[in-house]
Amino acid sequence: MSRAFELSDPGRVTVGTVGEVGRRAFFLQAREGDEVVTVKLEKQQVGALAESLGRLLQDLARPGHLPEDEELELEAFDEPSFVGGALAVAYDPAIDRVVVLAEELVGEDEEGDEARLALTREQAASLAIRGTRLVEAGRPPCPLCGYPIDPRGHACPRTNGHRPPLT
Repeated sequence: MSRAFELSDPGRVTVGTVGEVGRRAFFLQAREGDEVVTVKLEKQQVGALAESLGRLLQDLARPGHLPEDEELELEAFDEPSFVGGALAVAYDPAIDRVVVLAEELVGEDEEGDEARLALTREQAASLAIRGTRLVEAGRPPCPLCGYPIDPRGHACPRTNGHRPPLT
């Protein structure tokens, strides 16, 4: 049975990580009242979400005061609400909110959970900035294959293991 999380006025929205660099898990988290929704995402999804929010915000009025970094830490949780698959971003001028839709990663012909978050421009901007910082704080990408370079050694598929990539 699928669940739909509808947070029309979340007091808090953030992205964060759990774990050390190279083994981090990424999460999108929102709170409205007592309801907390935590969606597990891939690093690339966080990067794409941050980029999409940034592009969308360029066409809107400048946001006001952004939350401080310490206000954006993940809240403790046992398990994520679901693992994110498709993400969508849109602006709803009727309510002056940036809407983020996260759908659960499921197989074909299956219905999964979804979270619809209506963010203020300030929340969307801080999510874009924080998401970009988190993605950039990881391991540098290999210039040949684009995969993250592991400090313990990188077997680049483009070199077929014959020479190390240039950094």
